[in-house]
Amino acid sequence: MSDSANKNTNAGADNAPASNFLRNIIDADLKKPEYQVRPWGGKPGGADAHQGAPADPAAIRLRFPPEPNGYLHVGHAKAICVNFGLAQEYGGACHMRFDDTNPEKESEEFADSILDAVNWLGFKWENFGDDNLYYASDYFDFMYEAAEFLIQAGLAYVDEQNADDMRANRGTLTQAGVDSPFRDRSAAESLARFRTMRAGELPDGAAVLRAKIDMASPNMNMRDPAIYRIRRAYHHRTADTWCIYPMYTFAHPIEDALERITHSFCTLEFEDQRPFYDWLLSQLASEHNTADGAVLKPMLSHPLPKQIEFARLNLSYVVTSKRKLQQLVTEEKVSGWDDPRMPTIVGLRRRGYTPAAIQLFCARIGVSKSDSWIDYSVLEGALRDTLDPVAHRAIAVLDPIPLILDNVDDDWADMCTAPVHPHQPQWGVRQFTIGKRLWIEAEDFQENPEKKYFRLFPGNRVRLRYGYVVECTGCEKDALGKVIAVHANVFLDSKSGTPGADTYKVKGNIHWVDAEDALPATVRLYDRLFTEEHPDSGGKNFMDSLNPNSLTEVQAYLESGLKDAWSGTVYQFERHGYFVPDLKDNTLDAPVFNRATTLKDSWSK
Repeated sequence: MSDSANKNTNAGADNAPASNFLRNIIDADLKKPEYQVRPWGGKPGGADAHQGAPADPAAIRLRFPPEPNGYLHVGHAKAICVNFGLAQEYGGACHMRFDDTNPEKESEEFADSILDAVNWLGFKWENFGDDNLYYASDYFDFMYEAAEFLIQAGLAYVDEQNADDMRANRGTLTQAGVDSPFRDRSAAESLARFRTMRAGELPDGAAVLRAKIDMASPNMNMRDPAIYRIRRAYHHRTADTWCIYPMYTFAHPIEDALERITHSFCTLEFEDQRPFYDWLLSQLASEHNTADGAVLKPMLSHPLPKQIEFARLNLSYVVTSKRKLQQLVTEEKVSGWDDPRMPTIVGLRRRGYTPAAIQLFCARIGVSKSDSWIDYSVLEGALRDTLDPVAHRAIAVLDPIPLILDNVDDDWADMCTAPVHPHQPQWGVRQFTIGKRLWIEAEDFQENPEKKYFRLFPGNRVRLRYGYVVECTGCEKDALGKVIAVHANVFLDSKSGTPGADTYKVKGNIHWVDAEDALPATVRLYDRLFTEEHPDSGGKNFMDSLNPNSLTEVQAYLESGLKDAWSGTVYQFERHGYFVPDLKDNTLDAPVFNRATTLKDSWSK
């Protein structure tokens, strides 16, 4: 499953984290002299900003760099835990940085949701007195200067081919590319054209700035990649200041270098981009001569960041493509980005997942150099293992049918007690009444019982959990023959916890709530959103495998003490699973509870 999964499988355990290849790289680097005395000027900047500055108080600097163009999902949670977790472990800093270089798809709403998600997961970006919240757009001026630096050094040119010609001339995996007719224009001409682009004198798509590397490279990403394009789009932070924007592959390494990132961890799909990452930073950290003999001083200083790839999270029964998640929302297959069936962090949070559960999940799956699939049950298992020690116990009847105790008066009532948590006696007990009329689960009665059925049927005795032993005397049916009520007699000397309880030997034990005191509530039973293990693999239409039973909403009756339930409290509804009050729809007058997960894996094969 992983290169070396973290052995710490207990949330909050003190075990030392297991080694993995990322830690091995960090350990080796920290022994090198250039990593032991790295200057840090107190804020991001080029070579001049850090020259002569004090040694960096952070042993390492990492970053979490999402684009603010959507809601984070469980795959991002892995990246968050890896970067922020390693920074904490090594006494380093992890920067929170938005790669906001694509203005058409970005918004403050997404940025705010990302900050909230990282905070909720338990991580902070403030370290050593620095805020460490950054935006790629903070560096647009520097990036523009870096582009001019490359042009003057003869390492970039303005290409004015149309998109079709540029695509055709790029070549294929087996055929070298063809030089652009603009590739050999002088640095002075390219610089003038680039400034024309900057001034807004060319229409969108009329020209791009390309790095001049090698059109015959076997790596397509090194065949003179575009590094700036014209795009008239309103930016959520810089407004209309810019009409040209850097490409992500150009901006990202520069951002890392300006922030003095030591290790730039990313997923395997960026592995082919690493040669350009290294090429660009090497050129910007080197001295160059212009065509007229002028000297270009390095813009960046050593040690330069290192890009290191690890496998992304591939989770079964889930899609994480932003486009596909957007389609689910747009076509109203789900109620929104925070629908509890969605793999988004806001969806998982509303479902009932906790930061501890997600951190435990990420620790268990570890990090790997090769792609693999993680079964969804691993995520659910981490949730169960973190909720079980903290979840308050309660009784809920999700498919209610009346149970009437015939041999007591209408006003008969007694008080029953049960532990708040069976393994946390210091938490005390909960109390609830029992009366003549109760609600029980419909499946707890069979008029004609199947073999080895030990619950209610005529003539059989069962114990009402935490209460009394009763003997079924029969049932009522409607005109269609459906059972609408069950009748029984109660043995008043059989109450749980009293001496008489031991004189009654029964095999069945059923859950119930008092009809007078019970709390009516809407309960949402969530299941996996897809029926296929890999819903979008092999060219399949992921929409074809949507699970029609991924949400079942029932009108239930809950133990009376849940009237005081508040958001953030987790309950184990005995027998049914782990539940939380819904973060959006739950109110005191109309309670709504979501099932986070069942008590056991119901999908195991």
